[in-house]
Amino acid sequence: MLAARHRLRDAAQFRAAGRGPRGTRTGGRLLVVSLASTDPTGVRSPRVGFVVSKAVGGAVVRNLVARRLRAATAPLLAGIPAGVDVVVRAQPAAATASYAELAAELGSSLARSLRGLRAGGPR
Repeated sequence: MLAARHRLRDAAQFRAAGRGPRGTRTGGRLLVVSLASTDPTGVRSPRVGFVVSKAVGGAVVRNLVARRLRAATAPLLAGIPAGVDVVVRAQPAAATASYAELAAELGSSLARSLRGLRAGGPR
């Protein structure tokens, strides 16, 4: 479980992280990771939100994928700079992926997005 200070809560926060002007996005077979620097002062803790739509599967499958993603994200929080918001969107293929596969793709996608954010390149 992620602490409350590390969670995106409402649609505006998700929108800012997913489509912010200072952001990047990387995608793979299982996940799409979008992130943006939404607090330029760097005071606020990094926040993460998850989008697991009905395209992934029924409620049981969606909840399983979301739980796996939360568990895989917790150890990666230390590597996310303060003031950065991250949105992780599960692709339909995530329904049949193991925890190890989700964690590996999340780690690599997050690392690529962070490199893009530091470089200041376009999305």
